[in-house]
Amino acid sequence: MPDKKLLVLRKSKPAFQLYMELKTILPDSSVALFVKNILVLEEADKHKTTVLPFYADGYPGIMFQQTENGLYVLPHNKKMPELFLYGQTIHPIELKIEGSFRFIVFQLYPFVLQSFFNVNPADLNDDCFDLAQLNEPYVSSLIARLHGTNAAGWDTFITGFLSTVFEAKKKKIDFKIQQALQLIIKNNGRQTIKAIREELNITERTFERRFTEQTGVSPKQFSKMIQFQLSLDDLAKKEFVQLTDVVYKNGFSDQSHFIRVFKAFTGKTPAKFNK
Repeated sequence: MPDKKLLVLRKSKPAFQLYMELKTILPDSSVALFVKNILVLEEADKHKTTVLPFYADGYPGIMFQQTENGLYVLPHNKKMPELFLYGQTIHPIELKIEGSFRFIVFQLYPFVLQSFFNVNPADLNDDCFDLAQLNEPYVSSLIARLHGTNAAGWDTFITGFLSTVFEAKKKKIDFKIQQALQLIIKNNGRQTIKAIREELNITERTFERRFTEQTGVSPKQFSKMIQFQLSLDDLAKKEFVQLTDVVYKNGFSDQSHFIRVFKAFTGKTPAKFNK
């Protein structure tokens, strides 16, 4: 898969946004139900400082990283483990890396956290979990395999790991919520929650409870994240005459509403962000 220069709103693709040479890999069909995307990023310059902003995008994930001097999350200045599971990024953060690095990110659909790893998704909002703490043989085996190969083989090993977990845990998946997530994503966060509930034949109270339990956020908040990400892509492309073009294209009621949502997720107004 050739490298592509693109704007990414992940890590929380994590949710990071940047213009860089980023290799994207389509997930294998065996994991496509729960893996949205695979991303690989490398930097060979040992003297370079890299700062990657992370914004809300609605997707948790798994990251494996190798750095010379560690990967730190700002403003918390927290050093990250080499293989970790991360939850929803709600408040903006940055990853800071001194020197060369390489990492791979498996961007996951939100229902995976609880069903696969038995963690409360809400506990991982703006946080991460060291997968080595699971103390499972298949995790230590994965880490050993990742250490034993170059970055070109990482996606194969992590895909195999997730396939193994899926076979063991697939009975725990809440497929109603999985369908709800797909409907929200397919409709760019603009379909009403009521319409989704009616399509899935589920009551309001039950839907809200199950959705939050599986994803760590409410259906409305997830929809806003999807709208926000799409609007951010539009701002980056600069293919608009005025801001209201972005506002109404992405389903916001008016410009002030859009600015409030945008500032909540980035800490900046759209004008300051563009600068």
